[in-house]
Amino acid sequence: MKKDKLNLLEEECIKISTDPIVFGEGNVDAKIILVGEAPGAKEVEIGRPFVGAAGKNLDQFLEILKLNRDDLYITNVVKIRPYKVNEKTGRKSNRPPSKEEIEKYEEYLFDEIKIIQPKIIVTLGNVPLKTLLKDKKATIGQKHGNPIDQGEYFIFPLYHPASIIYRRELKEVYVEDLYKLKDFKLSL
Repeated sequence: MKKDKLNLLEEECIKISTDPIVFGEGNVDAKIILVGEAPGAKEVEIGRPFVGAAGKNLDQFLEILKLNRDDLYITNVVKIRPYKVNEKTGRKSNRPPSKEEIEKYEEYLFDEIKIIQPKIIVTLGNVPLKTLLKDKKATIGQKHGNPIDQGEYFIFPLYHPASIIYRRELKEVYVEDLYKLKDFKLSL
């Protein structure tokens, strides 16, 4: 039933986009949903969320939590790859999603959440945090590592796994927050 609803939702999402869609995937009965910002080049190429460089960090994340991808549902706020083109080389590179892109796809994220009915939503970075809290001023720097009760579920904000690729000093904070999440998960 849930899988059928998600398939219909994905079909609707595909209809509104001219770019390739990377829809959520995973356990439809998951107690934890991971929400990223948007897919990158590798995710679009393979058609799955979190399989590029950030996906490698995500695998370490799952090891600490003693989980595997089959235990989770993994998705993004924006279902297409936001990119810019280098005028000199013609190469595409990732960019943060625009306000319009977020608004275009956020309802699909909320529908995924309604279908899955998780206990914990782990937001990976600022975009999913702001989207789920509906608070443009919320920042991961202020909220990371602390559960936020939303009634139906808890939001557990973490830095995005890619952030530790670019800012090595965050790795210690990230790992510490993962252990907080592990303890929190066990307390539910």
